[in-house]
Amino acid sequence: MQTRSAVAPRGRAVGATALVLAAVTALTGPAPATASTAEPAAVSRAAAVPADAVSGATAVPAAVPAAAVSRATAVPAAVPAGAVSGAGAADDPPVPVLSWGPCTGPQDGFECATARVPLDHRRPGGPTIALAVTRRPAADPARRTGVLLLHPGGPGNSGVDFARNSHAALPAVLRDSFDVVGYDMRGVARGGRVECWDDKEYTAAVDAARGVPGPGAVYGAVRQGAGFEAACRQRSGGLVPFVGTGFNARDIDLLRRALGEETLSFYGRSFGAYVGTVYAAQFPRRVRAMVLDGAYDPRLYAEVPYAYDAAQFAALDAAVGRFLDWCAGDAALCGFGEGRPRQAFADLKRALDANPVVTASGRPATGYTLAYRLMFNINAGREIWPYLGEALRAAQERRASFLLSPPSPATFDFLTVNTAVECADRVYPAGRLLLGALVGAHSGSAPLLGPPIGLGPPAYDHNHAPACVQWQADRPSRYEGSYRAAGSAPILVLGTTGDPDTPYQDAVALAGTLENGRLLTFAAEGHTAYNRSACVSALATGYLATLALPARGTVCADEAPPEPVGRRAAGLEADETRDAIPVLR
Repeated sequence: MQTRSAVAPRGRAVGATALVLAAVTALTGPAPATASTAEPAAVSRAAAVPADAVSGATAVPAAVPAAAVSRATAVPAAVPAGAVSGAGAADDPPVPVLSWGPCTGPQDGFECATARVPLDHRRPGGPTIALAVTRRPAADPARRTGVLLLHPGGPGNSGVDFARNSHAALPAVLRDSFDVVGYDMRGVARGGRVECWDDKEYTAAVDAARGVPGPGAVYGAVRQGAGFEAACRQRSGGLVPFVGTGFNARDIDLLRRALGEETLSFYGRSFGAYVGTVYAAQFPRRVRAMVLDGAYDPRLYAEVPYAYDAAQFAALDAAVGRFLDWCAGDAALCGFGEGRPRQAFADLKRALDANPVVTASGRPATGYTLAYRLMFNINAGREIWPYLGEALRAAQERRASFLLSPPSPATFDFLTVNTAVECADRVYPAGRLLLGALVGAHSGSAPLLGPPIGLGPPAYDHNHAPACVQWQADRPSRYEGSYRAAGSAPILVLGTTGDPDTPYQDAVALAGTLENGRLLTFAAEGHTAYNRSACVSALATGYLATLALPARGTVCADEAPPEPVGRRAAGLEADETRDAIPVLR
C-alpha cells in the first residue's frame, strides 16, 4: 500500500470547444464550485466486522426471473411485450413480494426472484414492470450485517449478472457478512428491455461508420440520432419515459423494503455510482454504507450535458495519448508504431477504412471498429498496455485481434439501453445548429478517438447528444433535485486520476457535493479503482464492513505496471457487455 498527494486534475477541451461551451453555460448555468478534499495522506481502518446476527431468509419454491409476464388493460402504448402487468390503485406502491427459488443456469449458491414495481412511480397503483432480482445469502449467518447491493456500470449491463460474476472477487469478509444482491434495472436484460433499432439497422450503421469520417459526417450523426430516436419512440414509446435514474432509485428502495432491511449497503461502479448518488439523494437515511467507484459529477452530467461530454472526450483521448506515448518510449514492450505510434495509429485507422478486414462473422472491421474497441479496452489501465500494443500490431498485419471485433447484436442491446437511459436522465439545450456545432467541436478537440466516436452512430456515452437533443419522450423518471444527500451516513467516493471514462475531477466534484462525502484517490490509469488496487480495496472493504473511513486526502498509488504479453493464459475479451468487479491481482 502506497500513499501520496492527490494529483492529475481533469483534462479540459480547448479551442473551438471552449468557445461553444461558453454559450451552453450561458443557457444552463455554471457548474458548482467544488471543494478540495486533499489533506495529509493517511490510512485508517477498524479491525473487526460488526456481529449483527440475523438469520437469512428461507428459500421457497422456484421463481425464475423472466420478463414475460401478463399485460394489464391500461398499459401505455408500445411497451415491449411482456414488460408490464396491472396493479390495483393505491396511494403508496405495494412492497414487492420476493418468492426466492433456484436460478436458471449455474448452481452457484444464488437464489432468484421477481419484483413487481410501478412502471410510473407517479401512479403507484397503476401498471407494473417486472425486475429480476438475485441474492446470495451471507456465508456466515452469525456475522450477518445486512444486504450489500451491487450495481453495475453502463447503463445497460445486467445487475443480476454483475452480482453473480462479481461475488467470488469480493473479499471473504464481505461474502461472510452480507447477503449480496443484484437486480436488472428497468429497461435492461430481464427488466423489460428497451428496443429501438433492430439488429439489421444497427449492423448497417456500425459497419458503415469510419475511423476517419469524411465530409458531411456531422450532418450524418445528427440524421442518425433522429432516426434512432424515432425508432425508440415507435418500438418502446410506452417504456422509454420511465427508464430514468430517478425511478430506478425508487425501485431500489422498494427492493430494500421487500428484503426487510432498514438500511442498505451499496457498491456502485461507473453508472452505478450515479444510481447510488441519486438513491442517496432521495433516501439519505436509508444508506448504511455506500461506495461510489468511478463517480459522476451529477449536476454536470444531468444539467450541463454538453460540458460533461466535452470533458469525457478529453479524458478518453488523453488516456489513449498516454498509452501511445508509452509505446514511443518503450517500443520493444509495446510492439507497435516503431517509435512513432501516434502516426501509426492514424495511418492504421485510414488503412482499415480504405480496406476493412473481413472478420470470421463476415462483417468488416474498419477504423471505427478499432476506435470503438480501444475506447473500452483502454479502461483496464497500464497493466494491459502491452496487450493493446500487440493487438494494434496484429491489426496492422491484418491478423485476428480483439481490437477488430465489430459490435455484436448483444452489444446493440447494451448500447440501446445506454443511449435511452441517458436521454431520459439528461436535458440538452435544444437546437440542431448548436448540436452540430458542439458535436463537431467535441470530435475535433479529441483527435485520436473523437471523430469516429463522436460522429458515429448512437452508441456509448460520448455521442448521445445527436439522439438526446432530438428526444421527444417525456422525462418523468429523471431526477431533478439536490445531490447533497443531507443527513446520510458517510459516503465513500473512489476516483482514479487517469480514468478515461469518468474523469477524476468528477469524483472530486461529487465528494464535495455530498454533505458527508469522503474522497479516496487512486493515482493510476484505467476506469474505476476497487480491486485494481490492494490499497483502495483494503480501505473500501474496511469501510463497508466496519464503517471506518479512510483519512481525508488518502491517495493510493499501487497500480500494476505494464505486464509482458504472455503472462496471462488468454488475451483480452472483446465483450463490453460483461461487467464484473475484477479479481484483485
